[in-house]
Amino acid sequence: MTLLQTIDTNPAATPRESKPLPERLISGDPSFKTWPQDVTRGEMIHTGIWEATPGETRSIKGETFEFCHILSGIIEITPDDGEPMLYKAGDSFIMKPGFTGVWKTIETVRKIYVTIM
Repeated sequence: MTLLQTIDTNPAATPRESKPLPERLISGDPSFKTWPQDVTRGEMIHTGIWEATPGETRSIKGETFEFCHILSGIIEITPDDGEPMLYKAGDSFIMKPGFTGVWKTIETVRKIYVTIM
């Protein structure tokens, strides 16, 4: 195991493809691609690239902490108890455990993610 990991923002590997859970879909027909790149500390920390096509879903973090850095695209995140926030390429944000809200992908988005469960 190496203690230095470079994140490949344009991975050549085949991604894991998925759709939102039906109970989380709000509008559109978004699809997701995930390129996991590192899992450490007994499966508790996950790092990789994630991509989503336009649509709206419920975002529920539960016990998960997530750091995101937007590589391309535009999203709007509206916390259940707050105002909409717009993020685009170059922006970074975190969603803390317990976060709930609406994730709206306006333009296909690609992000680096780090989740801690």
